[in-house]
Amino acid sequence: MVKQTNIRLDDEIRAAAEERAKRRGLSLQGYVADLIEQDVNESRAAFLAGAQAFLAAYADAFEEEFGEDRYPGEPARGAAHDPHEAHGTHEAHGPHDAPGYAA
Repeated sequence: MVKQTNIRLDDEIRAAAEERAKRRGLSLQGYVADLIEQDVNESRAAFLAGAQAFLAAYADAFEEEFGEDRYPGEPARGAAHDPHEAHGTHEAHGPHDAPGYAA
């Protein structure tokens, strides 16, 4: 879905923006939309790069603390035995009943 947005520009900025849009073969509206999209995408890329760097720096610490497929407070797999799991009779009725949920 595309929504219309109105902006106010002083005459000098608007004239410069229209000239830049014209050189790119765009309307002023298309030029402004492209600038906003580019800024949003750059911000998203910067966030994802930061998240990736964080994960790379702290992955070992998280693995040591929580282990694979563990939640805080939940014992490691195999440490506790659920009799329903052995017979396949455990039914999850909501998020609190799901295997591995720790309140």
